[in-house]
Amino acid sequence: MTENKSRWAYSALCLASFLLLPVMRCSPPEDPIKCSSGTTNCSIANSYATYPDRSTCRAARAVFPETENELLAVVAEAARTGTKMKAATRYAHSIPKLSCPDGDNGLIISTKSLNRVVSVNASALLLTVESGMILRELIKVAGDAGLALPYSPYWAGVTVGGMLGTGAHGSSLWGKGSAVHDYVVGVRIVTPASPAEGYARVRSLGADHPDLNAVKVSLGVLGIISQVTFKLQPLFKRSITYESRGDGDLAEAAVKFGKQYEFADITWYVGRGKALYRKDSRVSLNDLGDGQYDFMGFRSTARAGLAIDRVTEDAMEALGDAAGKCAAATVITSALSLAAYGLTNDGSLFKGYPVIGFQHHLQASGSCLNSPEDGLLTSCPWDPRITGKFFYQSAFTIPLSKVRDFILEVQKIRDLHPDALCSIDINNGILMRYVKASTAYLGKEEDGVDFDITYYRSRDPLRPRLYEDLLEEIEQMALFKYGALPHWGKNRNVAFDGAIGKYSRVEEFMRVKDEFDPAGLFSAEWTDQVLGIEGKTTSLVKDGCALEGLCVCSEDRHCAPEMGYLCRPGKVYKDARVCSHVAKN
Repeated sequence: MTENKSRWAYSALCLASFLLLPVMRCSPPEDPIKCSSGTTNCSIANSYATYPDRSTCRAARAVFPETENELLAVVAEAARTGTKMKAATRYAHSIPKLSCPDGDNGLIISTKSLNRVVSVNASALLLTVESGMILRELIKVAGDAGLALPYSPYWAGVTVGGMLGTGAHGSSLWGKGSAVHDYVVGVRIVTPASPAEGYARVRSLGADHPDLNAVKVSLGVLGIISQVTFKLQPLFKRSITYESRGDGDLAEAAVKFGKQYEFADITWYVGRGKALYRKDSRVSLNDLGDGQYDFMGFRSTARAGLAIDRVTEDAMEALGDAAGKCAAATVITSALSLAAYGLTNDGSLFKGYPVIGFQHHLQASGSCLNSPEDGLLTSCPWDPRITGKFFYQSAFTIPLSKVRDFILEVQKIRDLHPDALCSIDINNGILMRYVKASTAYLGKEEDGVDFDITYYRSRDPLRPRLYEDLLEEIEQMALFKYGALPHWGKNRNVAFDGAIGKYSRVEEFMRVKDEFDPAGLFSAEWTDQVLGIEGKTTSLVKDGCALEGLCVCSEDRHCAPEMGYLCRPGKVYKDARVCSHVAKN
């Protein structure tokens, strides 16, 4: 085992070296829509090229409107013929099937060409943009006008419409909180309409319109958003310092930390018993510094390094080498720390903390999108065309009042097998972000902490993962014992099973849905399951279903009995049902 640990640490060091090298050119992500004949006979998947159930979504046709009028005409024609339709974003980063139309005869409507600035009113702090604009461009436009979107996701490749569809957020308990949709004061949305209205109409919803609370987090079932108006803030600076320490006091500290720093977050390396605290607050515009943020995990990375990373982790899984994963995680996290996680004081060099800079230079990153073609020598780490990252993301928000107890129970699970959760650390730990209760009907119900967990996924859907029972137990404990709300744009099927019942204002959302789209042309099997329409459920029960989170196991056949993985109760949360490896007598 010592030899294995050395080998894995060496491989991790190789990967870390690739991560630290400046890469100036890379291949851009593919368009998620592929058509075999022009714009007909099409398919769509997300940016990882697969949905949780491994299915491929098909459609008869794809269209790419460039103006709101073109979008209106497209929706009208589809409504006239009773065609099911779905919006698709530029890079399709949602893990669930939110862009998947029903049946082979559906229509995919891409918003990638709806990416322009409509108006800027700097004195009123208002910015109106089209829904296909990606976050990177949104924050640049705002910054150039002396304005700032106060909070945002950290990945810059999401679109405005995508953020509203999934309730995307940054990290803050201050002000209105970190959800992007809570800074929206106007929306124009194209919906089906009666024949007398031309089969489609543009609804303009202002800040005082009650239906805006449905559209703010829409799941894509209300229509297609064409324009969004944000109420922004004057441009400001931030000061960031990362501090690493043991996780012994994390349960107590996590509850307090978000109230101490406006942009606080915590990266929890649960396997290694470490926590990385981001001390991040506003400072005066007069404070010196032009800090930049180019997060290491969102940079262009050499294909060779990504292949080493993936092959190494595949080998550790096959050998059951949890200790090797811990060794590799130690090397990788140390390299990230050395590189200040992608922060620089002046755009080129890191000279020490604090890093002070303008909001639009620090709030999000994604330099792997800056991408002339280079034959895939370098790419975003998760590009499905190469041997690279392939993972799950489980993300859920636990009420702030329950965070302490949840962390303590996760630590109990970790302590049963100290090396078992290094599979999380090797993928940069658990990101803990702060979120506030929202006015959106499908927004957060109360203040909480979002736990975002990235971990290994096999290319073979019937192959169990090393210590997968512990991660399944954490997932089920969060969702069922602590009442966590799932992130709409991430997660496996089990996270959404019955989750809609946790939202106190779902009836108001459904009222708006029935008004905007009475024929359900923007609905699909997946969204019907998520919304629990006609008792539908997101669980897909079959042999091996628990291995990929398509179900919670109730029989051994839902795991991998031929490989020794059987359905068993959780070790700390006894009500969990997980796929555990049981040694043969």
